[in-house]
Amino acid sequence: MFPHGRFITLEGIDGAGKSTHVAWLRDAIARRGHQVVVSREPGGTPLGEKLRELLLHQDMRPATEALLMFAARREHLEEVIWPALEAGHWVLCDRFSDASFAYQGGGRGLAAERLHHLEEWVHGGFQPDLTLLFDLPPEVGQARLQAHRGPLDRFEQERADFHERVRAAYLARAAADPKRLRVIDGTRDIPGIRAEIDRLLEAL
Repeated sequence: MFPHGRFITLEGIDGAGKSTHVAWLRDAIARRGHQVVVSREPGGTPLGEKLRELLLHQDMRPATEALLMFAARREHLEEVIWPALEAGHWVLCDRFSDASFAYQGGGRGLAAERLHHLEEWVHGGFQPDLTLLFDLPPEVGQARLQAHRGPLDRFEQERADFHERVRAAYLARAAADPKRLRVIDGTRDIPGIRAEIDRLLEAL
């Protein structure tokens, strides 16, 4: 669909270390001669950022949460992701639809069938070319958040069993599509993680 641009997403439970590597990954792609667009979900557009504030801080029912996530995603695709890929750029995005299956599916308990219907409606067969899934035990992620972050959003404040379910859903997605979703051990040292990511970039 996009012969020159590539779409790379970063996924993982809260505190897994995604944000630690975004700027480095952007530079690693740029060094290979590609123009890079960096974005995030929910968010990435003016409307998406307004929805992000609601999603992170306003209590709501799980079905409402999922619908708003996919609404923000459609806007993001139309306004940012697809135009950038069509222009031949690479897009690096903090979370995409895998997060909906992990958080709204695994975490909130929404039926996977409903999420599949939303995914098909919003972006059909379009998927990232590569997804880096940063994995670690939830207690490690929570300890990192407590040590380095300010006030926690409502997802980060969830109980340990919620984060366990999110992690399990992520790993199930990776097991079902191991070519696209590459599991990165988030407990490793930063140079080791970046060396592994660099090898995956070369392969892509």
